[in-house]
Amino acid sequence: MTRRTARRTGRARTALTVFAAWSALTGAALAGAAPAGAAPVTGAPGFSRLAPGVGYTEFDIPAAGGTAHAHVLDVDLADPAVSVDLLTPGAVAARATVSRLTDAQGAVAGVNGDFFNITETQHPGVEATGASVGPAVRGGRALKAAVPDGQRFGPALPPGTSTKDVLGVGTDRRARLDSLALDGSVQTPQARLPLGGLNQYALPVGSVGAFTADWGQASRVRATCGTDTDRAAPCSTDTYEVTVRDGKVASAADTPGGGAIAAGTTVLVGREAGAQQLRKLSVGEKVVVRHRLVAAASKTPYRFAIGGYPVLRGGQPLAGLDDVTAAVRTAAGVSADGKRLWLLALDGAPEFRSGLTIAEVAAAMKQLGSRDAFSLDGGGSTTLAAREPGASTSTVRNHPSGGAERPVPNGIGVFSQA
Repeated sequence: MTRRTARRTGRARTALTVFAAWSALTGAALAGAAPAGAAPVTGAPGFSRLAPGVGYTEFDIPAAGGTAHAHVLDVDLADPAVSVDLLTPGAVAARATVSRLTDAQGAVAGVNGDFFNITETQHPGVEATGASVGPAVRGGRALKAAVPDGQRFGPALPPGTSTKDVLGVGTDRRARLDSLALDGSVQTPQARLPLGGLNQYALPVGSVGAFTADWGQASRVRATCGTDTDRAAPCSTDTYEVTVRDGKVASAADTPGGGAIAAGTTVLVGREAGAQQLRKLSVGEKVVVRHRLVAAASKTPYRFAIGGYPVLRGGQPLAGLDDVTAAVRTAAGVSADGKRLWLLALDGAPEFRSGLTIAEVAAAMKQLGSRDAFSLDGGGSTTLAAREPGASTSTVRNHPSGGAERPVPNGIGVFSQA
């Protein structure tokens, strides 16, 4: 046993003792509905202070498939020194480890985020972009929109959810679950075209998508592969790309390209009917591209938003949650007033690798005090990194199930300025 493993095992056993009563309640909840009067663990012994308004703890969760081990961040958004924002490597189509993202952005702690385009075995020769599935907002600025539901990576979505679902924190400093849809257009001399995508690894069939400097250097070919209902469908043979610079068509190509996109430049990629519309443009013609993300529920603008899918709403688990497949998971929970956020990452060490089902995750997040909860990417991506008080760099608190941190496209960063 390594010193690191021994230290973590010691902490785990201590935490298990502290949370013994809570674990018994959780065990009951995992078998069905949460028991009446079950108290959340917020403020319970075991949370250590990482920074003002930010706590950390770890504990065991008895589950149907075996014992899981949870690492949890407790984030007090009512504290004016505390904030949450998107961790990103600087481009939508890029990846880095959670610890590196946490340190690079000066966060106190962070967890991995959305599911992403991790492989392209269905399309030989096509580059996997590494881009995330759902919408992403950082610092109040929309970086990308959601791919079609049938193009997503990750487990099956619960009924009634979609790739547009997000966990967000508004300018009112309250966390909430919502849905963000793309509202955009391409105005040409001939027509006003609806915009079907923004910095997405997959575009709807027949649409036009916009790629900006936020996309990065990855090839845009993947955006024209698959269909709205079948991710593995062949790539389109009817594509066209137009580069718009300073509001005018600068160049065009039959095949989507790659490489960095300069600031002030937008690359329009069309497939099928969208490609046919773009072919009508000539070099020098004026083109105006507009886009924004529109919230389904909140009228408060989002400072931060990340994709995933809901598992708990109004204190009740969503209907149809998977109660069979257990795995290492990452999840986020929101208090009833939106002023508290819990970020949970399961441990991927061999003795805990049986993990939790999605239904069990919903129950565990409710026990933590969450009214609403949200599932993020899991498996080898699940990572929680945090800095000890006074430390200059973060350490990975869980054991990633792959044996080492997996590079991911984004994450949730927790910041404290006090």
